[in-house]
Amino acid sequence: MARIALPASDHVPADSKPTLDAFTKTIGFTPNMMATFALSPIAFNAWAALLGSLSKALDVKTRDSIGLAVSEVNGCNYCLTVHSFTAEHMAKLPADAIILARKGHATDPKRDAAVQFARKVIETRGHVSDADLKAVRNAGYTDANVMEIVALVAMYSLTNFFNNVFDPEKDFPAVTPAGSI
Repeated sequence: MARIALPASDHVPADSKPTLDAFTKTIGFTPNMMATFALSPIAFNAWAALLGSLSKALDVKTRDSIGLAVSEVNGCNYCLTVHSFTAEHMAKLPADAIILARKGHATDPKRDAAVQFARKVIETRGHVSDADLKAVRNAGYTDANVMEIVALVAMYSLTNFFNNVFDPEKDFPAVTPAGSI
């Protein structure tokens, strides 16, 4: 149950409105998480800027797989619904690849290394081992790519924490609970 009232569109702060309107135009509707997040123009616009920059990092399948792995670890059901939907419809990942990503893996060896590394970053709070760093580098990721993976983990964690705190009503198709996959 939502812990914060979903703002009516005329109650969204003026400093958040252009960013929220751009998302609404792109997506075709206003997700509850974004409408709620928009109540803080500072936090919302900072997140949107980070999202925009990181949308150029790696490839969409790897980004969505990292989002699924991080959201699974953080127990964010809202983000799991969003990332499952986008992974299927935008990244064109099949259902079994989505489940695999939630478990911290991928069928593609290079993507698998990135997803495993991202999961280790979130599970260890960044205290990865030398072997973890070596494995992602050996898979073909540059140090700049590793930094992008860490930034993606942080960005996805931000929305995970936001959604876990405020629990907006889910407006994407439900996913199987973590214990059942």
